[in-house]
Amino acid sequence: MEPTVLTTDMMIVLGLLTFAIILFVFDLLRVDLVGMLMMVLLPLTGVLKAEEAIAGLSSNAVVSIIAVMIIGAGLNKTGVMNVVASQIIKVAGRSETRIMVVVSTTVAIISSFMQNIGAAALFLPATMRISRKLNISASRILMPMGFCAITGGCLTLVGSSPLIMLNDLMGAWWKFNGEAVNNVPFKPLDLLSVTPIGIALLITLLLYFSFFGRHLLPKDVCELDADCMDKRLQEIYGDEVGQGYELTVPQYFPPQTLGEMELRPKYHITVVGIAKNEGYQKDLAPTKDALVEPGDVLWIIGSEKNITRVAEGHGWAIKAEPEVFSEENFIEVSGVIEGVVIPHSNLSGHTMEELQFRPLYQVNPLAIVRGDEIIMEGINITELRQGDTILLQGRWQQFKLLSQQMDIAFIEEILGEELKPERTRCALFFLILSLVLALSFEIKLSIALLTGALGMIITNIIRADRAYEAVDWRTVFLLSGLIPLGTAFEKTGTAAYIAEHILNLVGTPAPLVLMLVISVLTAFFSLVASNVGAVVLMVPLAMNMAVDIGANPTTAAMVVAISASNTFILPTHQVNALIMRPGGYRTKDYMKAGFGYSILFTCVLIAGLATLYPL
Repeated sequence: MEPTVLTTDMMIVLGLLTFAIILFVFDLLRVDLVGMLMMVLLPLTGVLKAEEAIAGLSSNAVVSIIAVMIIGAGLNKTGVMNVVASQIIKVAGRSETRIMVVVSTTVAIISSFMQNIGAAALFLPATMRISRKLNISASRILMPMGFCAITGGCLTLVGSSPLIMLNDLMGAWWKFNGEAVNNVPFKPLDLLSVTPIGIALLITLLLYFSFFGRHLLPKDVCELDADCMDKRLQEIYGDEVGQGYELTVPQYFPPQTLGEMELRPKYHITVVGIAKNEGYQKDLAPTKDALVEPGDVLWIIGSEKNITRVAEGHGWAIKAEPEVFSEENFIEVSGVIEGVVIPHSNLSGHTMEELQFRPLYQVNPLAIVRGDEIIMEGINITELRQGDTILLQGRWQQFKLLSQQMDIAFIEEILGEELKPERTRCALFFLILSLVLALSFEIKLSIALLTGALGMIITNIIRADRAYEAVDWRTVFLLSGLIPLGTAFEKTGTAAYIAEHILNLVGTPAPLVLMLVISVLTAFFSLVASNVGAVVLMVPLAMNMAVDIGANPTTAAMVVAISASNTFILPTHQVNALIMRPGGYRTKDYMKAGFGYSILFTCVLIAGLATLYPL
């Protein structure tokens, strides 16, 4: 076989690759624009045809991501992700590390039997809900989750495309190279052949982020939006308002009304919910006449210090996590917002008690701001004036009703979307249908997922306009531009040229050293091209090299298929691209966290080979 010669097209591809990496690393251009730039430059330089350059827009990966985002939005609409998030929080509590471990492990297990991009995308809404609910920056959870989705693909032989293709590629090599292995019949790997190494890689990853995550991940990338706590409100009201806590009233507590207990003037707290009969009966806007009885569960907003004082003063127990009011505690369901009394408002000159504000609109006033004064006591009997700002807590749907019927101007957009819990079964049907079509009937993943997405739109679980809004088009164009770059890398022979020269430099190494070289080379090709392309190129090369030095060709091929998942340093993998925008990550964040794990990945893989597999 004659050596590959460096051509002009190869030099152009290497130049474009270097250019793209520089743009990524130094944040000189938005990532989606980098993708579009590659889509334009590849045909302009003559490396690819125009049809090949835009083929990424219709690729299986990109279409699958679009469909999964729509399915996720449909599940969100029914409130399914509220339930999933609540269960995870019950198991993991409020600990950032435990949340990360539980979420990441769950996604890894799901990823072991379905495409890792599908597992990550389907779990993304629940992860975002958890981070909002616990006021943990999404950047602290999403990258470990994404890395585990990729690593989870190494748990079984059906977890990732490279491993799915492995037996076919080895069988094809064996057919034409039987004499090189003394005509020993080809023995395919079984479903769990890679599981021991996959488990070791997953445990290593979880330990890596558990112990070093606080130093590797961005501390706080949230802005003033729905994804994080409103810092402006925090600055204005400080600890006077605080956050929500759930407290249990003991059986020995004597029944009293809220007015009799005088909780607000004594403790500067606001009771925004009373649940009776084990949560079956809830009052989400209790007035001063509301009765607190033994066994009730209270939802109270206040600072931690004041909540502790009221709990000690009345013998109430503070729950570690909301249970009865867990659904209402989600930012998509309820929240805190400011409203201004506008000129000639029907609120002006009246008190909220006179207007039956709480009973009619089911919202809770927390404070009134008048000039530089913050009024916390007697706000229900305070006569409102033009220009007063009222801090209100309640469900978003009630704020929408309030804005229509009262002359009050809300400072921020009213969040929340009306959920359709009655359509939960229908939404789950289309999700399961998609998975069954993909896993059992060998229908292409993109078509299977589009079936579920279209089903949710046609049955009106989610409106068509909302479906388009649910798609993160930045991610779509980033991937659409990187796919043709990978195509050019393979089509021009650049990948083969690099592989040949590196393997020639290695000479005749020991089997374990050869496996290390194969692993590093495959990881590089998977980063800059595609994991599928890297496996197609490297499996025959690796098996030939293994036979030449007397090593096991099956083990060499397995190293290639597993190493194709070692794609953590750049946001070029589909999963990394998917979580980049929701997590607020930049390329340097992937390099900072991914470099260390990539080294560990390789070390664990080689150590596993040395102890568990024939070399």
